[in-house]
Amino acid sequence: MTHAQLEIADLSIRFGGIRALDGASFAIQPGITTGLIGPNGAGKTTLFNCISGLTPGATGQVRFCGRDISRAEPQEISRAGLVRSFQLARGCENMTVFEHLMLYGPRQRGEGLIVAILGNPEARRQEEALREEALDMARRLKLAHVLDNLVTRLSGGQKKLLEIGRALLAKPKMILLDEPMAGVNPTLVQDIADHLVEIRKSGISIVLIEHEMELIERLCDEVIVMAGGRFLTRGSFSDIAGNRDVQESYLGIRRQ
Repeated sequence: MTHAQLEIADLSIRFGGIRALDGASFAIQPGITTGLIGPNGAGKTTLFNCISGLTPGATGQVRFCGRDISRAEPQEISRAGLVRSFQLARGCENMTVFEHLMLYGPRQRGEGLIVAILGNPEARRQEEALREEALDMARRLKLAHVLDNLVTRLSGGQKKLLEIGRALLAKPKMILLDEPMAGVNPTLVQDIADHLVEIRKSGISIVLIEHEMELIERLCDEVIVMAGGRFLTRGSFSDIAGNRDVQESYLGIRRQ
């Protein structure tokens, strides 16, 4: 039996009087695309924030590849291979597309102060290799023609593609994608979906928050449903679509 790659156990957090997560518990298997769905307010983005270390203070446990990351810092979690994107992809407004892609290469030797001042042959070789990776990523994501553009000049879809590119350059084992197609024109939606298929084929696990059920059906091997900050059910898309509990909580269909 395959061991879970990401394990969430009794994860809870409050914001004032609101319990955003209420004992959420489930596990995600490696090497597949898992859809995470649920009505607005179900706790999906809050879950991502807690998993990735951006929202501290949650109770419960998060384990990734067998390691407890419940209290780890965001950069530590990213270095462990768990990388996320954001629903609103902004980036650094004074940086170009190419600079963004270069920024996310892991463990860059040239980042140290002494190496940056004095120089280092190994650091230069690593930077040149990262430069080639960044250029190749831009070509793969059809961003080569905007490589020197500031991120503020990109369309919404191009920003989402850049988010995916910088996540991949961080050498992840799993990517958490928060609505990567939201606000994107239909042509780029198909481009992004095609890239996600290729990412999954490469062996990188994906957890995808998405409201468009056609995309969930096309992309996801398994679907997990949340409601009220808790795990509701899981299964294939067809299992989920026919589940009365899901229809009641997510689609607003009442039992007769």
